Parts: sequence; structure tokens; C-alpha cells
Amino acid sequence: MRVMLTGGGTGGHIYPALAIAKGLLARDAETQILYVGIRDGMEARLVPEAGLEFAGISGKGLPRKLSLDTIKVLGGSFKALWETKKLLRQFHPDLVVGTGGYVSGPVVLTAALFNIPTLLHEQNALPGITNRLLARVVRRVMVTFSESTEHFGAKKKLELVGLPVRPEIGQVSREVGAKHFKLRPDRLTLLVTGGSRGARTLNMAMTGVLEHLAQYKDIQVIWATGKTTYEETIEEFKRRGISWERSGWRILEYLKDMPEALACADIFIGRAGAASLAELMVVGIPSVLIPYPYAAENHQEHNAQALVQAGAAQIILDSELDGERLWKEIEGLISQPKLLAKMGDAARTLAQPEALNKIVNLCRATAWH
Repeated sequence: MRVMLTGGGTGGHIYPALAIAKGLLARDAETQILYVGIRDGMEARLVPEAGLEFAGISGKGLPRKLSLDTIKVLGGSFKALWETKKLLRQFHPDLVVGTGGYVSGPVVLTAALFNIPTLLHEQNALPGITNRLLARVVRRVMVTFSESTEHFGAKKKLELVGLPVRPEIGQVSREVGAKHFKLRPDRLTLLVTGGSRGARTLNMAMTGVLEHLAQYKDIQVIWATGKTTYEETIEEFKRRGISWERSGWRILEYLKDMPEALACADIFIGRAGAASLAELMVVGIPSVLIPYPYAAENHQEHNAQALVQAGAAQIILDSELDGERLWKEIEGLISQPKLLAKMGDAARTLAQPEALNKIVNLCRATAWH
């Protein structure tokens, strides 16, 4: 089987596509995969690093306001359609799968016009505009959240599959996870992260929380500030007179060992990207979510609300976030073990541990239908 994958702009679109590629190859090592992305996009680096063949095309997302740049981008879009047509003729895919982002537009649309079997995967509760438009021409649309179905017109095309997570998520024991960070497995542990780039408002609020946690010697913290905001956060500790180098606190620039961190965490505090939430659901961790306010179409708030409605999370808007507000939410959770357990169970009910298997099955069925 020959599969063309496309998705880009952010890791939220790229990593699910890479997971699908790995799943297809694991099922059949003879599968041939070509990943199509923007020539200078993040995917141009990540895809070859993952060992997959990459082909770049022109283009970038449309500006929010009409301007001369809009005309330039539209010109690039026509060029991308032409480049895609050429790639389709060269590769002859049996299936084209789009995971969102600008690049999915010309690739999936052109494939559909050539009557090549096409699939979409939507990661967020509020679908992006590209996927909403493409849903009209593709064979099937795979969704992560049931809430997103109301935003698509063609209900018969929709398949609730979830979001594939790394296979090691949920496979590490609490004891092994705690030992990895030199922490105690019998103590309540907070896991805090604003993503690889960090989150300034979250970091400043957590600094205020640490002032309260200094009185709780039995509560542990794993906190990834993000590389770009680590020094700034440390300076804020110094300014406030916070002694952060404690036996039960791990203040890090970047958290590369997420499977171990999730294994020993009792509460997650952070953003509401679809990939992060999918991992929380599989492991069953309650969360306090602070959606990134500048995400496209505010989709992180919709993601967070899906967990809140299920009883698996609490939400604080970024505009309302400060140390006292965040501490109030955390304090309310750590003082109610039964509520924490109930929220964890609710998170697990949302999980789709067989997401990748379902996606691979749909890919194969669509290609050969």
C-alpha cells in the first residue's frame, strides 16, 4: 500500500501523522509512505528525523486580515496545488491522509479531485477551518472528541477514533516513574508544564503556588518551565526569596521523560493541547487546564471544556490566571482525595487506547474500498 500523509504548522498536526505512519508500517512493513509538508515548515525537520521520506511544497496559512500578503499567499496556494498534482502523479498513492494545518488543504483537495481515497484526522474538539472545508470532499473523517461531530455537516462520514499516543504512555509503573525523578512513589505529585516553549503566565502563577507549597513537605512537584522561560522563572524565585532546590521539587527546563512523569503524577496543571489531553486520558490523571488563548480559533478552550463536562478536569482561563487563583484550585483538589479519584476515573472513560489500531484499520479499509 502506498500512503501519502500530510499535516503541518504545529506539532499538534505533525505528531499524529507520524504516529499513523508508524502504525501503518508496524502493520505492514511493505507500506510505502510519503509525507508532504510545507517546504520550510516544522515538518520539514521532524519528518526526516523520524526516518520518513519527505516532499516539500509551497505555501503558508492565510493572514487573518485582507492585505497584500493575502494575495501573495493565495498565489502560493495555486502553486501548491500544481506541486501536489505533480507529486500525486509521481507517487501514485492508494490513500491520502490529512491531519490538519494549512498544507492539508491543497494536498487532500487535489487527491480528492483525482478520486484518490482520502481520510482526515481531526485532533481538536473544535475542528480547524481547513478540515471543516475538506470534510465535504473526503471519504471519511476521523475525530478525537465526540464534541467535534456537531461542527461537521456529513455525519455519515464521521468516525470517533481518538488520538494515538506514544506506546510507552501508561506502560511505566508509579514506582519506576518516581524513581526516575528521585521522588517518593507514596507522595502526592503535581506535574506542571506549559509546553516546550513554556508559558509565561502559567510559570508566574506557579511561582506563587510554590510559596504556598513550601508549607507542604509531603507534596512533590515536577515542573517543566520551558527552555525560553526557565531563566526568567528562576530569577522570579530569587526575587521572591523562594528556595526551589528541594528534595521533593524538580524544576526543569524541558521534560523529555513524559511517560515516567505521567506515571507518578496525581494532578496535571498545564495547557490543553489535544495530544497532551489524550495522554492524560489514557493514564487517568485529573487536571487543572489553562488553555492557550492564542491557539487557532481558541480550540484549546473547547478541548478543555470537553474534559470539564466529563468531570475529568477543571479550567482556568489564561486571562483569569494568577498564583492565588491557581493555588485555590490545587488546594481544593489535594484536600479531596475522593474527588481526585473520581476525576481520574472520568478521564479514563474518555480514553481511546485503541486509537491507532482503529485509525490503521480505517486507513486500510478506505484505501481498498
